[in-house]
Amino acid sequence: MSDSETTTDHKAIRKWAEERDGHPATVRATEHDGHAGILRIDFGPREDRLEEIDWDEFFRKFDESDLAFLHQDRTKDGKLSRFHKFVRRSAA
Repeated sequence: MSDSETTTDHKAIRKWAEERDGHPATVRATEHDGHAGILRIDFGPREDRLEEIDWDEFFRKFDESDLAFLHQDRTKDGKLSRFHKFVRRSAA
């Protein structure tokens, strides 16, 4: 696997996801009081358990949860990678 990077920059995260046709999403039934629950980036085909949300809501929950975005730009063989996960900022 090639190197990974961690960021909290909203523009960088959105750019990374959109370059891979990713959309912000939340896991159904994890929402609370009208707020997004567990965050995901959905690359399709659309999963029944995921509900698409807008980027504003995604980043509101991302910041409230004190998350950072760990991601890989390219695979070892140079292809665009979709590898990512959300980690606590204190662990980043």
